[in-house]
Amino acid sequence: MEDCLAKKMEITVSEAEKRTGRNAMNIQETYTAYLIETRAVESQSEGQCAPVESLWRRYSEFELLRNYLLVTYPHIVVPPLPEKRADFVWHKLSADNMDPDFVERRRIGLENFLLRVASHPVLCQDKIFYAFLTQESGWKEMVNETGFQLKADSRLKALNATFRVKNPDKRFTELKHYSDELQSVISHLLRVRARVADRLYGVYKVHGNYGRVFSEWSAIEKEMGDGLQSAGHHMDVYAASIDDILEEEEHYADQLKEYLFYAEALRAVCRKHELMQYDLETAAQDLTSKKQQCEELATGTVRTFSLKGMTSKLFGQETPEQREAKIKVLEEQIQEGEEQLKSKNLEGRDFVKSAWADIERFKEQKNHDLKEALISYAVMQISMCKKGIQVWTNAKECFSKM
Repeated sequence: MEDCLAKKMEITVSEAEKRTGRNAMNIQETYTAYLIETRAVESQSEGQCAPVESLWRRYSEFELLRNYLLVTYPHIVVPPLPEKRADFVWHKLSADNMDPDFVERRRIGLENFLLRVASHPVLCQDKIFYAFLTQESGWKEMVNETGFQLKADSRLKALNATFRVKNPDKRFTELKHYSDELQSVISHLLRVRARVADRLYGVYKVHGNYGRVFSEWSAIEKEMGDGLQSAGHHMDVYAASIDDILEEEEHYADQLKEYLFYAEALRAVCRKHELMQYDLETAAQDLTSKKQQCEELATGTVRTFSLKGMTSKLFGQETPEQREAKIKVLEEQIQEGEEQLKSKNLEGRDFVKSAWADIERFKEQKNHDLKEALISYAVMQISMCKKGIQVWTNAKECFSKM
């Protein structure tokens, strides 16, 4: 971790800007660009700060970077991006992806994504990631030149592997089930939080009605007027504070959403392992089949029914020369298949070793982050309750002085 990029470079997404331009189809569109600022962390002995370098990136470029990382490092739980459009929001909050509050939260999420990658012991060393931070022009061409799209496994192939793997690794099967359950639990928690936020908004706004009523009442009371006016003021202040509280709530929700999306990153690792296991089993089956064919040709016996066997019976046996030629070809294919199977076995073992090490790193990170987020949420709720008690305590004092 001492060598990770986050220790050597300060990375911030400092600004978001609404822009208009033309896309690949030459259609005018409105999009948001984000200003990435980086600065090398100089040693204390040098006594001076390095200059800040900056460049603009669109959300689609962040997506391209993450897709590249997913394909290039299939054994790693790649950090997720913040949502492109707002989800799990309470109804008073805008779900428009151009809404300034949403854009601001997404800016924070994009900065968090970059810091996650820069802090990862493997991902931080990637040259494409470094170029994303430092090289504005020509970066997309650099990514496409890696040919990562050709390595990407199709969803159909991944689905096929899921259903056809005969000997799945129990650990990855359990991890996939865990990720599904994690996503389900966090989704439910976010829906509940949205409903709580909606009701909370209503409670605070009702206090604003209290303030208005007390103020109107104070206008017709001579002796009680000052007390009613003061109580109304406390209610108004309390009602106005809801906007800051709900903004803090949304930041808490964004922390949970990150792990909602991390669940899909876990499944991506599981899918890659299933594909590798499926390829391994297919190669082993193909090798067994070729060995059987070779044995049948050498002994002249056919163990299983085949169209070739029926053809031989109907039109006569092959000559010894033809049989020897076929045996030689099969022996070469068997040798090649054994080497390929050995290579796939080694690749599979290396994948499992690397993947499980990163999964353990992720679990430690997840436990720490979710613990901190839930504690912060509890502290915020306690603080809100104390404010409510204080408002009514102040109102009580105002009423007592009437």
